[in-house]
Amino acid sequence: MKSVDEIDRRLIALLQQDATRPYAALGGEVGLSAGAAHERVRKLREQRVIRSTTVDVDPEALDRGVLAFVLVDSTAWMGDRAEDFAAVPEIQEAHVIAGSAAVLVKVRTATTERLQDVLRRLYAIDGVSGTQATVVLETFFERPLDAG
Repeated sequence: MKSVDEIDRRLIALLQQDATRPYAALGGEVGLSAGAAHERVRKLREQRVIRSTTVDVDPEALDRGVLAFVLVDSTAWMGDRAEDFAAVPEIQEAHVIAGSAAVLVKVRTATTERLQDVLRRLYAIDGVSGTQATVVLETFFERPLDAG
């Protein structure tokens, strides 16, 4: 069982704000030495509490300004189709869900025409019987998981 204490939670929150923050600065903010902060972060990574360190990029700068969420209907269980969904590079996230649809995917493309192409490729996945795409007009905010 992964167990995090209050110091771990504070370290995670600080890293979510700026993952390039030096260990000395992290430690100073939570009352630890640089070495102790480094060791805690290392253990959080080893336990997969911190799964990765990424860069938050503006999608429009990479010509991926069209955001859509797509509900995928199926005639079969989709839980074993992760690789098929991952093979579509425009899909950022894919989730097996409960409800009237089987899978929910988050897609980023340059244009709605490219989105249409992604939908065609989704239909090529064995068992997919339909899609319902919702195009995002404006994003108010996106936030990281709250460590507190």
